[in-house]
Amino acid sequence: MPTDTSEKGLESLIMRHMTGVDGLAIAPNTAAEVRAPYGGTGYIAGSAQDYDRAHALDVPQLFAFLHATQPDAFRKLALADANDASDINRLKFLARLSAEIGKRGVIDVLRKGVAHGPLHFDLFYGTASKGNARAAARHAQNRFSITRQLAYSSDETRRALDLCLFINGLPIATFELKNSLTKQTVEDAVEQYRRDRNPRERLFEFGRCVVHFAVDESEVQMCTELRGRGSWFLPFNKGTHDGAGNPPNPHGLKTDYLWKEVLTPAGLTNILENYAQIVEEKDPRTGRKKRRQVWPRYHQLGVVRQALADVRAHGAGRRYLIQHSAGSGKSNSIAWLAHQLIGLQRDGDQTDQANREVFDSVIVVTDRRLLDDQIQTTIKQFMQVGATVGHAQRSGDLRKFIQDGKKIIVSTVQKFPFILDEIATESGRTFAIIIDEAHSSQGGKTSAAMSQALGALGEDDDAGPDPEDTVNAALEKRMAAHKMLANASYFAFTATPKNKTLEMFGEPLPPDAEGRVRHRPFHSYTMKQAVEEGFILDVLKAYTPVDSYYRLIKMSEDDPEFDTRKANRKLRRYVESHEHAIRLKTEIMVDHFHAQVLAAEKIGGQARAMVITSGIERAIQYFHAFQAYLRERKSPYQAIVAFSGEHEYGGAKVSEASLNGFASGDIARKIQSDPYRFLICADKFQTGYDEPLLHTMYVDKLLAGIKAVQTLSRLNRGHPQKYDCFVLDFQNNSEAITVAFQDYFRTTLLAEETDPNKLHDLKAVLDATQVYSPEQMQRVVELFLGGEDRDKLDPILDACVAVYTGTLDEEGQVDFKSKAKMFCRTYSFLSSVIAYSNAEWEKLSILLNLLIPKLPAPQEEDLAKGILEAIDMDSYRVEKKSVQKIVLEDTDAEIEPLPTDACGHKPEPELDRLSNILKTFNDQFGTLFTDSDRVTKRIRDDIAPQVAADAAYRNAKENTPHTARMAHDQALGRVMQILLRDDTQVYKQFVENESFRRSVGDMVYALTSRGDVQPTRGNAAGS
Repeated sequence: MPTDTSEKGLESLIMRHMTGVDGLAIAPNTAAEVRAPYGGTGYIAGSAQDYDRAHALDVPQLFAFLHATQPDAFRKLALADANDASDINRLKFLARLSAEIGKRGVIDVLRKGVAHGPLHFDLFYGTASKGNARAAARHAQNRFSITRQLAYSSDETRRALDLCLFINGLPIATFELKNSLTKQTVEDAVEQYRRDRNPRERLFEFGRCVVHFAVDESEVQMCTELRGRGSWFLPFNKGTHDGAGNPPNPHGLKTDYLWKEVLTPAGLTNILENYAQIVEEKDPRTGRKKRRQVWPRYHQLGVVRQALADVRAHGAGRRYLIQHSAGSGKSNSIAWLAHQLIGLQRDGDQTDQANREVFDSVIVVTDRRLLDDQIQTTIKQFMQVGATVGHAQRSGDLRKFIQDGKKIIVSTVQKFPFILDEIATESGRTFAIIIDEAHSSQGGKTSAAMSQALGALGEDDDAGPDPEDTVNAALEKRMAAHKMLANASYFAFTATPKNKTLEMFGEPLPPDAEGRVRHRPFHSYTMKQAVEEGFILDVLKAYTPVDSYYRLIKMSEDDPEFDTRKANRKLRRYVESHEHAIRLKTEIMVDHFHAQVLAAEKIGGQARAMVITSGIERAIQYFHAFQAYLRERKSPYQAIVAFSGEHEYGGAKVSEASLNGFASGDIARKIQSDPYRFLICADKFQTGYDEPLLHTMYVDKLLAGIKAVQTLSRLNRGHPQKYDCFVLDFQNNSEAITVAFQDYFRTTLLAEETDPNKLHDLKAVLDATQVYSPEQMQRVVELFLGGEDRDKLDPILDACVAVYTGTLDEEGQVDFKSKAKMFCRTYSFLSSVIAYSNAEWEKLSILLNLLIPKLPAPQEEDLAKGILEAIDMDSYRVEKKSVQKIVLEDTDAEIEPLPTDACGHKPEPELDRLSNILKTFNDQFGTLFTDSDRVTKRIRDDIAPQVAADAAYRNAKENTPHTARMAHDQALGRVMQILLRDDTQVYKQFVENESFRRSVGDMVYALTSRGDVQPTRGNAAGS
C-alpha cells in the first residue's frame, strides 16, 4: 500500500506512536482488559463506543481506574452492573461527577477529587516525591487514554472529533487534524472548531476540556475555551529562525513534539500540576466574576522547564537572561517559575537532607502590582497562598517572612535594597531572584545595593563588629558586596535588554577570531516570532507620521541677536505647545478616532486610544482641549489624564484625581469602560501597562531606543476581536522608529564585553587634574567607612571643590565632571561582573560619589532669553503622511557594550539676528502654507473674538435668540470694515465672494455661539 497522506493517515500515525495500535477497532467495555503497561508512551487506545455523551466521560476507563485504585469506595457505590446505562446508582454517580466538572472545571476535579454522599474519590494521582514508592505506584495506575473518531454530539448527526485524550476517563484535550498534502492546513482545523464545534455541546462547555488543539504536519494552534466564531486560538509552536512555525524535524513530522514530548504522561502530568488552571477575575465595578482557563504557550513551557533543568544540574549561583517579547505572557512565566523553584532539588541530592532544596527563598523584584496579584492568583491554585507569598514593603519584612515560612517574597525595585539593607540572618541561605523588566531594575546603584543587601543575609547575625576591622577590611567587605552573589541565582526577564543587562545576565559565548566575548540570552521568544504567530500585533504595520508646519513672525522693531541652537529649541517647544497647535492636533486625533476607529467598530466597538505627551504641562493642556472638543462634537466619550504627583497649572495645584474626578488607582479600570476612550499620558502607562483594548496611539513626544519600543508596544496586546492597531505620530519619523525597533526584533546579542582597562584610563585622567590628592582621597574613605559625621567630611570635599572652581576653566570643569560621572557609572556596573576587585577603584568611587553633587554646574548665560516675547505664531498646520508599513531587517542585532569614553565640552554659542533665525526656522518648518491657512488662523484668532465682543450681538443672544444670527452677521460686517485698514485681501474676498462670505459667517457664528472664543474687549464696533 502507498503512504497514506490523508488526514486519517495522520490520525493513525499519532495513535500508533501513543498506543501501539491504530485505534480503529477497539471493542467497547474492555477497558479493564486492555490496560497498557505504564511506561514507554503509556497510553491506552480508547473505544469511541465507550464515550458517554450525556456526561462527557469515558465511563469504562473511569470505572476501571476507580476499581483498581479505590476498590472499597467503588464497591460502596453499589452498582448492579457497571456497564448498564440504566443503573440508577451509576446514573447518580456520573451525574454528580459531571456536575462537579461543569462547576469547578476538570483541572480542579483531577486535583481534588469528588465527594459523593459519604464517599470521596480521588480521580488522579500526581507525581510522587522522590523516594515515595507507594505514591509512585499509585501514580502508575493513572489511565492515560486516547480515542479516535469520538462521536461527541448528542444530536443525530453524530459529529466526530479526530482524537480526544482522557485521563481516568475525564476528557483533557481534543484534536482536529489536517494535512496540507490534501490541501488543508491548521487554519482549516481552526475554522472547523469555530464553525462546526458547538460550544453548547457537553464536551465543549467551559472547563470540561483543558485545551483544544488544531494540528497539521507543520503547525499547532490551541484554544482553552470554544466560543464559536469568537474562539481565540493561539500558536503552540517551537518557532524557527526566531520566527513563526517549527523547524524541520529529521526524525519525523515538524509537529510531532506535541505527542512525543508535550503530551507524554509525564509531560501532561507536569502541565496539569504546575501550569494549567482556571483563573477567576472579579470586576471591581460590577462585582461580576469572570473565569478563564489557562494552558501554557510552548515558549512559556520551554523557558520554565529549561531553567529548572539547569538549576537541578548546577545548583544556585548562575544567571539567566530571558528575552521575551512585550505582550508574550511574561507575568505567567514568572509566576510559574517562582512556584516551581520552591522545593526544587538538585539532581543526585535527594539523600542530602541538610541541603535538600536548592533555594530557601524566591524573591521577585517588580514594579508591577499586576504581576504581584498574578503570582498570588497562580500559586493559589497549587498551595495555600497566604502561607507562601509575602509582599515586602518595609525594612524587616524579608526577615519576618523567612521566619514565617513564606517562600516567595515580592518587592518593588525601589524598596528592595532598603528592605534588605538592615537585615542579617543565619548564614548558608540561598536565593532565587526573579527580576521583572530587568533593563530598568539593573541600574548600577540599584544593582549594587541589591547585591550588598542580599550579601548581608549570608552573614552571621550574632558575629558582631570585629574590633580589628581596618579600612582595608571594610573596603574588602564593600567590594565583595558589589559582586553578584554566589549563593543566588538571577532570572532576569525583559523584552528589551540593554548592554548592561546582557553583560550582567547573558550567557558568554566562546571568544571569536578577534578575541571578543559576546553575550546572548539564555532563552528568547522574539518580537518577530510573536508578531508572525499573531500572538501580538505588529505596531509598525500602520505607522503614520504627521509633519507640522508653522510660520513665526517678529513682533518688535528691534532685531536682537540670540544663540541659534537654543533659540531653535525654544521656538519648536513654543509652537508645539501653543494653544492653537494643541487645539488643531486635538481635533485631528478626536476626529480620526471617531471616523476611523469608532466608525469601523475596532475591537468590536471597544477600542481605546492612548495619547503620549512630552510632559505634565502638555498632558494637562491636551486633557482640557480634548474635553472641550469632545463637548463641541457632542461626543458621548471623555478623556482621562495620567501623570505623577501634583502640578501647578493655571495658578492652582492640580492632580490626576482633581482633573479626572476619581482616584489615581482607578485609572486602569476606568479606561476599560465608557465613557472613557482616551488615555492622555505624561510618562505613566508608557511601560509595563497591559491593556488589550488599546488600538490607537497618538504620539506627541520625541521617542528613541528602548523608550520608543516600550511605548509603541502598549498597542500590541492581543484580543479575540483585535485585528490591527494604528500609530499617528506628530514628533518622530519612520527612520527613527526603525532604528529603535531593529535592536529588539530578533535575539539581541552583546557585541563584546566592557573593557575594565577603561577604568584605569579614566582614573589616570581624573588623577592628573589634581582636583583631589591621594591623601585627601584616603582620608575621605577612612572617615566615610568609619561612620564619621558630615562635619569631618565636608571640609575635605569643599577643598576639592575650591580647586575645581579655582584652577579649571569652564571647559576643564565640564570635562572633569563628565569623566567623574562616567567612572562612577562604569565602576558600579563592572564591580558586579568582573572576577577581581581593585581597592583604588573603590576608593575613588567613594570620593567621587560624595564630591560630584557638590561640584557646581558651569554658569551658563541663556543667550536665547527673551526670544519668545519677541515673536508670535502667524500660521500652524499639520499634514498627515501616508500610512507606512515599517519593515525590519531579519537578523539578530548586536548592541555595543557600555560606553566608557567621556568627552564633555561646552559648545560655543552661534549668535544670529532674530530676523535671520526666524527666516531659517520658517524655511525649515513653514514650507507648506497657503493663504487659506493664514486666513483661517486670522478668523479664529482675530475676527471671532471681536464679533463675540459686539454689544448688539451679545444682547440678541441673551434676550432674543431668534434674532441672534442676524445680529451676528451685522457685527461681522462691522468687524470686517475695521479689517480693511490692515488686510485688504481678506476684506476684498469677504465683499466680493459670496461663498467665502457665507463660510466665514458660518465659522464665526459656530465659534461665538458655542462660547469657544473669548470676547476681545474694546476693539469691536458697537462694544
